[in-house]
Amino acid sequence: MSEQAEPLKQSDLPAPAPLMGEGGGEGDNAHISPEIRIDLFDGKMDTRQFKRVLETALLTSSEPLPVSELKKLGDVSLDTKQLEILLEELAQDWQDRGVELCRVATGWRFRAKPEMQQYLDRLNPQKPPRYSRAVLETLAIIAYHQPVTRGDIEEIRGVAVSSQILKTLETRGWVEVVGTRDAPGKPELFATTKQLLDDLNLRALQELPSLQEIGALLEQDASVGA
Repeated sequence: MSEQAEPLKQSDLPAPAPLMGEGGGEGDNAHISPEIRIDLFDGKMDTRQFKRVLETALLTSSEPLPVSELKKLGDVSLDTKQLEILLEELAQDWQDRGVELCRVATGWRFRAKPEMQQYLDRLNPQKPPRYSRAVLETLAIIAYHQPVTRGDIEEIRGVAVSSQILKTLETRGWVEVVGTRDAPGKPELFATTKQLLDDLNLRALQELPSLQEIGALLEQDASVGA
């Protein structure tokens, strides 16, 4: 009596043929995640390797890296859409870890997730600077009414604005002079910077938090940079 053949196990099934443009044999595709099985570079560049390059550059950079800089890392000419697809995939790869890849005003960067900060503070127990109500109010007025003059700020707050308050914001890199108003005395016009958006983990001014949230967020950022 002939012996009945056993059904093939999943591991015994033949591997799928390489996708168009991937190149190489079965081994080259064995460890490629489903998210990057479509070749973005027509076989001219190893997608997995380039993701590792992006990851390394972003992890070792102390500042956000703009897309224009990240494009220089490729072996072929890249368009913005191709690069952003890989960056979004990389962000997904890190979503369950203690750090996250974020897009901010000046580019992309890795940063510790907020829930990790209480543990990082044990390595650097210095108290972060706390900003006075006057400083935060002035910053909020500039952020939500920019560009504004010192006189505009004083009119909204109802009190005089000291030079030290504006100096504090300029030194922190959150506010800068962007011009002058065509009025007697040519008063300076103040606006927020991309550094402020980066520190708030935002891409654009339209994403600014409510006035009630902005103080807490800035204090949180100060603890990260302390």
